[in-house]
Amino acid sequence: MLVKILGALAIGSMLVLAQTGGAAALNRHVRIHNDTSTTMDKFYASNVGTTNYEEDILGSDVIESGAAWDINIDDGTGYCKYDFLAVFSDGSEAKKDNVNVCKVGDFYFND
Repeated sequence: MLVKILGALAIGSMLVLAQTGGAAALNRHVRIHNDTSTTMDKFYASNVGTTNYEEDILGSDVIESGAAWDINIDDGTGYCKYDFLAVFSDGSEAKKDNVNVCKVGDFYFND
């Protein structure tokens, strides 16, 4: 009897995952660390399925040198891989492609 109940629960769990999509249920929160000597003025994260960066996630905020900020990278598309672009106050940029935000909890920009 217990085996039948456990089997039914397992099947029910698989159906829920199939309906919601495994990737859709994953956490896409990433703590962005600015371990550079320059203030980060802008930060962009666009899923790898698009060719353009979306809006600046920081808006009017900045990430000071040595600081970090928690960002929900989820754009509702179900993607786990994103391209990152950081723009710093001195005009320099740092790019990182194919960051798996479903697996990475912290991401570091360094000098």
